[in-house]
Amino acid sequence: MRIALFTETFLPKVDGIVTRLRHTVEHLQRNGDRVLIFSPDGGLTEYKGARIYGVSGFPLPMYPELKLALPRPAIGRALEEFKPDIIHVVNPAVLGLGGLYYAKAMQIPLVASYHTHLPQYLQHYGLAMLEGFLWELIKASHNQAHLNLCTSTAMMQELTSHGIERVALWQRGVDTEMFGQHLASMEMRSRLSQGHTDCPLLLYVGRLGAEKEIDRIKQVLEAIPNARLALVGDGPHRQALEQHFAGTPTHFVGYLQGLELASAFASSDAFIFPSRTETLGLVLLEAMAAGCPIVAARSGGIPDIVSDGVNGYLFDPADDQGAIAATQRLLSHQEERETLRQKARQEAERWSWAAATRQLQNYYRSVVYSQSMSSVA
Repeated sequence: MRIALFTETFLPKVDGIVTRLRHTVEHLQRNGDRVLIFSPDGGLTEYKGARIYGVSGFPLPMYPELKLALPRPAIGRALEEFKPDIIHVVNPAVLGLGGLYYAKAMQIPLVASYHTHLPQYLQHYGLAMLEGFLWELIKASHNQAHLNLCTSTAMMQELTSHGIERVALWQRGVDTEMFGQHLASMEMRSRLSQGHTDCPLLLYVGRLGAEKEIDRIKQVLEAIPNARLALVGDGPHRQALEQHFAGTPTHFVGYLQGLELASAFASSDAFIFPSRTETLGLVLLEAMAAGCPIVAARSGGIPDIVSDGVNGYLFDPADDQGAIAATQRLLSHQEERETLRQKARQEAERWSWAAATRQLQNYYRSVVYSQSMSSVA
């Protein structure tokens, strides 16, 4: 099958969406499919055999890591040359609108997927009054697709409640070969804790954006005697967070990738995740694969991954003391913590990228078949 993939973000940017797309493209290509990626230009022309068609763009004012790339006629010519069997648009916003347009104009079956819960992001950037308008735009875009994929059951319900049709679940995935507890190292623990290896080590990994509510980790850190906090990642909210955590034993590590990231998870005592805007929380699955116990908000797609008291702890996001109590319990019961590590790893092993990609391929085939039948009729 020939798949044209439109995405508003791709390599070299690092985030959960790019991680999913990177593994998906790799497995699609490995399985014999051919993928053409349309994304904002990041300097790359190929990934795992898939051609990248980079479209020049400009940085988003509030979020310079993201580029806005406008559709242009050359995209249509590239599609005519590629002759895709299906178009898959990821988070249609700007460049993705080109995918919607050409799917309709060229009568190509269309799949869309929803990964970033933008309406909830607005309140963290002082734009909550635009939420209703944004939902209308999202509905108008996604309802052009023959199938809309979500990354959690909570997001399926959310989209359906806002009038989005033909919704299905695209299962989660994780690289269980790379992430593992065997990568725990004293060297990495020393790096994250800035030499305080005997102290409780709390970890956050992800984008440093206001919507992630990382500032809420401060009260957890201050409630745990001698605890250290490592924040892995970067983003537009970093400067504000550096001021917020000033005077606390917090280390801004920056980006880590590959085995270094896997080692960071495996070398930490607890992974703290306060975000209430997660459609999936892929980073949680990576932490679980590495055997890092989780304390996370009971919100969005997170309960699909974490079972409270079984493979991690969930807290009520409206309860300021919930995260503190859960972290204190985790750190004070070593035997229970080890059981959580084992159960978290077992859960992660159920989900491979190969299985998630096979499911996606089945969705593609179903959409192509149904559209071919409707055209015959």
